[in-house]
Amino acid sequence: MLAVGGDPEPPLEGTGLVYEPKYDGIRALVEVAGGATPRVGIWSRNGNEKSGQFPDIVAALVEWGRAFDAVVVLDGEIVALDAAGRPQGFQRLQHRIHVSVPGYRSSKAILPPAEQPAALVVFDLLRFGDLDLRDSPLGERRQALEHLVDVHPFASGTLRLTEQHGDSGHALYARAKEEGWEGLLVKQVRSPYRAGKRSAEWRKLKLQNVDEFVVCGYTDPQGTRARFGALVLGVHEAAPRATRPRTRGTRAAPQGGPLRYAGDVGTGFSHAEIERLWTLLAPLATTTCPLADPPASLERRAHWVRPALVAQVRYAEMTDEGRLRHPAYLGLRDDKDAEEVQEPAPPRPGDSTRAKAGAGVQGAGLQGAGVRGPGTQAGLDAVIEQLTALEHARKNGRVTLPDGDTLDVTNLHKVFWPEGRRTKGDLLRYYTRISPFILPVVDNRPLVMKRMPDGVTGEAFYQHRAPEPVPPGVRIETLPDDDVPARLVGGSLKTLLYMAQLASISMDPWFSRMDALDAPDQVAIDLDPQPGATFGQILDVARWVRDVLERVGVGGYPKTSGSEGLHVFVPLPPGTPYQAGMLFCQIVATMVASQHPKVATVQRMVGKRKDGTIYVDYLQNIQGKTLACAYSARASAFAGVSAPLTWEDVDAGVAPQDFTIATMHARVGRVGDLWADLRVDPGADLLGAMERLR
Repeated sequence: MLAVGGDPEPPLEGTGLVYEPKYDGIRALVEVAGGATPRVGIWSRNGNEKSGQFPDIVAALVEWGRAFDAVVVLDGEIVALDAAGRPQGFQRLQHRIHVSVPGYRSSKAILPPAEQPAALVVFDLLRFGDLDLRDSPLGERRQALEHLVDVHPFASGTLRLTEQHGDSGHALYARAKEEGWEGLLVKQVRSPYRAGKRSAEWRKLKLQNVDEFVVCGYTDPQGTRARFGALVLGVHEAAPRATRPRTRGTRAAPQGGPLRYAGDVGTGFSHAEIERLWTLLAPLATTTCPLADPPASLERRAHWVRPALVAQVRYAEMTDEGRLRHPAYLGLRDDKDAEEVQEPAPPRPGDSTRAKAGAGVQGAGLQGAGVRGPGTQAGLDAVIEQLTALEHARKNGRVTLPDGDTLDVTNLHKVFWPEGRRTKGDLLRYYTRISPFILPVVDNRPLVMKRMPDGVTGEAFYQHRAPEPVPPGVRIETLPDDDVPARLVGGSLKTLLYMAQLASISMDPWFSRMDALDAPDQVAIDLDPQPGATFGQILDVARWVRDVLERVGVGGYPKTSGSEGLHVFVPLPPGTPYQAGMLFCQIVATMVASQHPKVATVQRMVGKRKDGTIYVDYLQNIQGKTLACAYSARASAFAGVSAPLTWEDVDAGVAPQDFTIATMHARVGRVGDLWADLRVDPGADLLGAMERLR
């Protein structure tokens, strides 16, 4: 049984409704013949056998099946897990599956479970013994499933029972937005299980625009990329509403209408994925365009393939012409047939921003940033207006902050960045706009100031000690056993703007917080280019760092430095000593440098580093040392910002100049707070990572 999407959207409360998380994995029908020697089968919804790809799930089901002597049929979702055991997106599941086409057989081994764990999340019980439950209401099937799991519990986290909330989905919806889920499923308690059919009794409530598209061709590569530049995508046109065959409570199966051009996707590919895709595309080459009415410009630049592959793509929205905006490739689906891929349902009018899960400034990014409440954005706009008025008048003055507090500012017209004639006023306006996103980054952390009173071309000096006195409302703290009498501590808009007023262009927090100064909650690998090195080389080194981290089950979060380099942050669990975090970074850096000695180095002495190499620096992870934080402005000539990136950005290629104090706020409005996931990450299992390295 399949859920429908589109309008009308399901309500978040209602009698007779239940709400479940919508996972981004592979739908799985599972049969367990219990007994002394259980037999297990796993199939995707289009009938592909999946048992061989998930031996860990099969083993868990076999162990569970020894507890009862009956045949059980389950419906669920296979999901990839991160190092902390949390469900992840479909892209990570690509490492555990083969995608094949006629005439091609993959020679690549499936990634073992230890390197990419997975789990089966069960949400329905279709059969127990001789009892066929498909005609029973969902509420009764759920009770039977919960009773089965209560009597015969799942032995490990490899098997899980999905959450289900009745009558109201508001709390689950709030969690979905906070944690970045794909969405929710809203189901009618009375619904039977309609095998193989799509029914309005189950509905999708999407928070992200993620859909499937048919691969119809590819374009030539550009720059340093090999094989292809972008995939050409299509969707089967849906029949007009008036002509769609319908039955009560169901929607007819797709009929594979004409393929319509939906756009190209050229980001989200790793080097390994490009090579894998190329081996799949080559056998499908054809001179016949599979699209019904391709644009003339597309016909001149595209190479066509038979429409057999299905790509999963994340995107910002569909244009009125049916083209994807800001698409990113997530992976190939071998559990979905190209013939059934229809055009996505249009968003509800006036509600397109909701699909971005709070990507805008007035969305989730404001929560927990110390500037919450009705009229918050209006309050920030008012601060910006006051700063602009004082700068235009070339006057010093006092601005009123959203909470009613005030701050004295001076010399806003002073040029800090000669290139572009950007001023101190531009700096304070930038930090006001970006405050909902940078304040959680520096919250409760000691800060070091790098002051540049004469702008980026003048002399700079570091200041650890808080000025005396500081304005009321600016937080200062005395640290135990510290030679510095008092330090500034981040977390409030007033402290942020006060530091900018003192010409501290960048925000440089400690790796630990005030409540655990000896235990960092994050560490970083700093990629520092030597003379003659290119940013393309830095991106290559970042990908190699990611490869090592993925091998040991550790998540990495990349961001530009805002100048010429790039940082990869790794979250740590509570109580991790500084030395342990730095040792882990040292091992990762040394592995990268030893595997790629012509490009990467860990040589500490500057004079011994070769020109054109990238210094993989792990020594910033000493207590008291700092790096410019996410969303921090920088003293680069182009007024750069330390911009959080996705790994898709890194694979596609970016430039530091793409992210400045003039462009960063708009980017956050498009992509959301990319640093939010790091803040809620429980941290890397360093002991487990070391064991995997061994």
